[in-house]
Amino acid sequence: MTFRRATENDILAIVQLMANDDLGKNRENFQTPLPKHYLKAFEKINADDNQELMVVENENYEVIGTFQLTYIQYMSYYGGIRAQIENVMIRKDQRGLGIGKRMFEWAINRAKERNAHVLQLTSDKQRPRAIKFYEDVGFIASHEGMKLHFKE
Repeated sequence: MTFRRATENDILAIVQLMANDDLGKNRENFQTPLPKHYLKAFEKINADDNQELMVVENENYEVIGTFQLTYIQYMSYYGGIRAQIENVMIRKDQRGLGIGKRMFEWAINRAKERNAHVLQLTSDKQRPRAIKFYEDVGFIASHEGMKLHFKE
């Protein structure tokens, strides 16, 4: 299994992973060619040193997983860095094989390399299995999260 930064050639596979997700199927638009907003988003992420869009490949060079790390500089904790992991996706036929655990081990080590003092995530309350997994790899539900969505 290989972890590497995503390239423009990976965008189709990443969007397909998101669209095949139970919640993502209602918010993503997987088609060929992909809508241009996915390429624009990738370009912004790729140009930002505080963003790392990662893919996980199997031995056949197929993208079987993805996640995004964001490093947030803030004033608290003596001007500390907070790492956030989002958009964790594993191809459906690859789930239950320990890939998620290896992805989080890699992400935790990477956040430490970037001198983050915490790695945080959010998970939709409709994902009880994912929440249980996050707890199993050491995450603690320490805060109550809230969101305010804006209509386009």
